[in-house]
Amino acid sequence: MMPYGSRLRQTGWIVLLALCAAVFLVLTFHVNSVKNKVHLAERTIIALELEKQTLEIEFEARANQQQLANWNKIDFGYDAPKANQYLDSPRQLAALGLARGPGAPEPIRVARAETEDETTLISMVSPLTGTSDDQEQSSRSDRSNRSSGQSLADRLSRSSGFSGQIAQVTE
Repeated sequence: MMPYGSRLRQTGWIVLLALCAAVFLVLTFHVNSVKNKVHLAERTIIALELEKQTLEIEFEARANQQQLANWNKIDFGYDAPKANQYLDSPRQLAALGLARGPGAPEPIRVARAETEDETTLISMVSPLTGTSDDQEQSSRSDRSNRSSGQSLADRLSRSSGFSGQIAQVTE
């Protein structure tokens, strides 16, 4: 009987272990679903807080508009423009103008004619060479014209602007 009881115990432990694994698996799924519901609820709360904040801002802005409208009507006597206040043409606007009253200042009028000196820009001067850009371009073109007839060997053999020794070598 001993071997049969031992076999039954082994089967019982396996069934108990499988049952524990199944319960663990069910509890894990349940915990994950609760976590997802909590995250969804948090997102909903954040969205509702943002919507509440937006509505509060809109309410304050509309309250300010109402206050401004009250001030305009009561304190300043302003009204919103109506369709009959607009003019159809510039002639109607000119007809509304009045002649200058006595003692009114003369209107300010500005007229200016450009001279030839004002239309030409001052040439830019290089801070390194002290010559204008036009002079540098003309000197470059002169140099290119002069050097174009000579070979590279002739240009390299030509003496540079330095006189005397360039470097001294000692041993």
